[in-house]
Amino acid sequence: MEIYGLKTCDTCRKAIKALPQARFVDVRSEGVPDAVMAAARDTFGDALVNTRSTTWRGLDEAARRGTPEALLSEHPTLMKRPLIADGDRLFLGWTKDVQAALGVT
Repeated sequence: MEIYGLKTCDTCRKAIKALPQARFVDVRSEGVPDAVMAAARDTFGDALVNTRSTTWRGLDEAARRGTPEALLSEHPTLMKRPLIADGDRLFLGWTKDVQAALGVT
């Protein structure tokens, strides 16, 4: 299991603490493997881009009109976090539903 996020993100820290067996991957320094990112885009679509983030608010209108692929490639901190890969299953965020699906109580 891998958790893709930012080491400074409080939500990511909660997921890491709850899933000690998972390997954490900092998207800012290591990025997300192309295959995982492609699967995440297919699964979550535009929801993969966090339009409530500070990074998003700092973008001008022209930059915001880019494709999710281009935005996430150029600004990895725009990814909604955490992205959790558990085998062939992907989860986005750290909601109660995600926690339940991963067996975290």
